[in-house]
Amino acid sequence: MNKKVIARILVALIAYGIFVALVVNFYDDSPAKMQWEDREAYNRQFIAKLELKKFNFNSAIEQLGSPDITEAKLVNESSYQVSFYRTQHVKSDGITTQDECTALLFTNGILTAIGKTAYQQFKDF
Repeated sequence: MNKKVIARILVALIAYGIFVALVVNFYDDSPAKMQWEDREAYNRQFIAKLELKKFNFNSAIEQLGSPDITEAKLVNESSYQVSFYRTQHVKSDGITTQDECTALLFTNGILTAIGKTAYQQFKDF
């Protein structure tokens, strides 16, 4: 092969390596900055992997970002917070509603229920 061709290939590989390193180190892939379709898919996949009593509210904020809807109350020295994360598109009206979300119930900061039962349990306390 010609030395110019090899030199160009090496320059291209080095430039590609630098680009990849910059993207990996500096691209912020937080859920808050995602398009709504991507965020819904991310939330669905993340929530599907959650285990009760092994996930806490602070981790939810770090991993999923701020909830789309949230409610909280204190009952007999126990705190209950239900956070709704958008997981399915229902209506294009610019407003996120509970039927477009999956509920996560945190009791004293620990995940204790997921989905429709989470909100029902929250209301029953």
